[in-house]
Parts: sequence; C-alpha cells; structure tokens
Amino acid sequence: MSEESTLQTENGASPRRRGRAATAIAVTAALLSAAGIVAAGFIRSPAQAVADAAPPPPSLLTAQVEYRVLTDSVILRGSVKAEQTIEVMAGGQTEGSPVVTKLPVKPGQAIKAGQVLIEVSGRPVIALRGSLPMYRDLEPGTRGNDVAQLQTALGSLGYRTQGDDRGFFGPWTKAAVTALYADRGYAPLPALPEGALTPEAAAEEVKTAQWALEDLPKDAPAVQRTRVGEELRKARARLAEIEAASGPMVPESELTFLGSFPARVESVSVRIGTRVSGSMMVISAGKLIVNGTLQPHQKGLVQPNRPVEILSETMGTAVSGTVTNVSDVPQSSARDTTEGGADAATGERGYPLVVRPDTPLSTQFAGQDVRLTVEAASTRKQVLVVPFSAVSAGVDGKTSVTVLSFDGSRHRVPVTTGASGNGYVEVRPAASHGLAEGQKVIVGTRRQSQGGVADD
Repeated sequence: MSEESTLQTENGASPRRRGRAATAIAVTAALLSAAGIVAAGFIRSPAQAVADAAPPPPSLLTAQVEYRVLTDSVILRGSVKAEQTIEVMAGGQTEGSPVVTKLPVKPGQAIKAGQVLIEVSGRPVIALRGSLPMYRDLEPGTRGNDVAQLQTALGSLGYRTQGDDRGFFGPWTKAAVTALYADRGYAPLPALPEGALTPEAAAEEVKTAQWALEDLPKDAPAVQRTRVGEELRKARARLAEIEAASGPMVPESELTFLGSFPARVESVSVRIGTRVSGSMMVISAGKLIVNGTLQPHQKGLVQPNRPVEILSETMGTAVSGTVTNVSDVPQSSARDTTEGGADAATGERGYPLVVRPDTPLSTQFAGQDVRLTVEAASTRKQVLVVPFSAVSAGVDGKTSVTVLSFDGSRHRVPVTTGASGNGYVEVRPAASHGLAEGQKVIVGTRRQSQGGVADD
C-alpha cells in the first residue's frame, strides 16, 4: 500500500479533497454575504421608507451686497419724426381742377432752399426757409412779418431786397421775386387783375395831362390852368399808386416755408397727370425727434431734462437723448405706446412727451418705432444695494436683511431702505450693525421636487 493510500485510510479523506471542500465553503460564504447586502437594499422598515420619500432639505438662494448707481426707469414706445412736417397742398393757381405737370422730387430725397418741389398746371411750388406759413398772397405794396420773412429768404439765396423797408413789398423785393422765378424757368404772376389800368397806360395819362398844361395859352384863365394842373397831379398820383401795386406777386400756393434745410421728402401721393384737390406730398424739415405718450401712472415719474436711451430694434442701435417736453394736458392716444403694446387705437388718454437726441439721428431712424428707456430717477453716486427679495419686513414694520456667514450661520441686519430701481433697493444698516460689500444675503430658497427645481 502506498503512502498516499495509507494517509487516506487513516484520515478518511485525502488532503486534496479537503482543500477543495474548504474553497467551496469560502465561495458559498461570499455569495451569501453579497446576497445579504443586496437584500438589505430592498428590505426597508416603514419608517425608513417614509424618510426616503421626503424631499431633500431646501438650498438657500443668495446674492451679494454691492455698490452701484441706482436708477429707476420708465419704458415706452416712441416714433421718430422731424421737428416740422407739412403737407404741400394743391392751390388755386389756375381755373378748374389743377393737374400735376412736373414732379422733380421723389420720396426720401433731400431738398434745399429755393428748390422746386412740384409743378401744377405749369406753376411752380418753391421751398424757402422760414417758420411762418403762407396764409395770403403777397403783392407789391403789402406789409407784414410774412413779407419780412420772404425778404430774408430771398436774401439767403443771394437776391437783394435791402432797398425796401423791412416788411414792405417794394421795388427791390419785386425785382428779387422776378429773379427768383426767372432763375427757375418761370415768370411770376402779375399783381394787377386782368382789365385793370397798367402802369404803361397810367404813364400815358400823365403824359397827356402834362401836354395839356403846356399847351395852355399864356393868357388862359387861372381857373382853367388850376383845373388842368389838378388833372396832372391826379394822373401822377394814380401812376405812382399803380406802379407800387403792379409787378410780380407771389400766390399763397406757390411758396412753401420750411424751418431748416436740408429738408426731406417723406412721401409723394401724386404723379404727373394727376388731377389734385388736396395733399400732394409730405415734407419734413429740421432734426429728427422722438414723440411718445406717457400713461397716467407714468406721468409723475418723468420730468423734462431726464436722460433717455433711444433704441432702434430694427437696426440694433441705441443712442442717448433728453426729455425736452412733457405735456400737462392729456390727449387721446391713437395707439398703445407702452412697452409691448400693439399698434391699435386704445381710446386711453396719455400725456405726450418729446425726446431730443443728444446727437443728430441719421435719416435711417426717420419713421421708425423705437423703444424709449427714460431714467426717471438716479442716486447719482454709488450706494449699497441688495435685490428687492432680500429685504423682509417684520410685524413691527421694520425692515431687515438676513446675512449668510461663511460658516453657514445666519444673522439678521436691520436696514433702512432708500431709492429703488431695476430690481434693486438701497439699504442703510442700523448704526449698531454692519453690512459690507461682498457679503451674501438670503433672497429665497430652492427645493428639489420630483418634477424639477422649485424656488420659494
């Protein structure tokens, strides 16, 4: 019998078999341990199940205390227009219905003083510089501020009128008007109505009366000589009167006065051959300004001289401006000009305001609907501020903020609030408490829910 057989007989099993058994026992124990761990993950007590289902504790939302210049703003819509906008109307230059016979300008075109805007039934409409609109025909011999304005406009184009008294349509002014029309290819209309005595005819009457006086015999009665002399005096007076009243006249419909140049053709509503009886074109002059309307609740917030941002959303361009006028008289609003409002009649009454850009706007702004952000108030200098949501009020009406320290502790700081704007409020801590730039204040809490994150 071999030695291995002897050992197997004595111990009842060989060493190799005993090793295999030990390994199997170890593996089994490991599997049972793992199974226990897995089972422990699925088997929970009722109390543990309730605890696991509860939401996690809320996290704090904080903001930093900071220094900034605090502004309060009013936002509304505005429309960009020129300082002066006028309609060129068809006048009564000729009998019957006037017809457009020449149209030398087109929409968007810049025009200068002295330029012909349109020709109606062969008669021109000329643009001149001036603020007083034409309200009557200007004829030789007339006087007034409108005549003085005409003289100034003629002088700016190089036509001298200094020989006449200012505001009197005399011979120098007549000559200047004649030259203005002639240089543009037209003859001015005569001042005297058809059939009236002409200066030439009146001069012949003077000549006839002069000859009659000279032909009297030397021994003619004194009465006869006096009578002939009186006829000569009357003829000379009539000639002077006719000469003063004759010459070129300017019909109301042939001049359009604009406040400044270059001006701009906004629109043309006629074409050559059109028979017209109303507006023919719209002309704008002067710098571009912005008109807006304040709602009643905004009226007390905006005063003249407040700064404004003018934003063209079409071009993505913003420029600065200043409120120059806020009307105290409400007007019915033709459209809703509040931010986000629709272009529709509202019937609401608002207060018109005018914004003048700090630098001239380019013509690309003309006619645009823009956003106006008016600075209603400002602290002028940097002040200590926190978000609105950081300030709380107690039952006693006192306000405070809650500061979150670096170690996670919290403490309340009594504060007095000041100016507010754009979501922030000025805070001044009580004398016995400190509040510094960079500290964190609690503005809310955030809870994790099954559907996502919820802020309190």
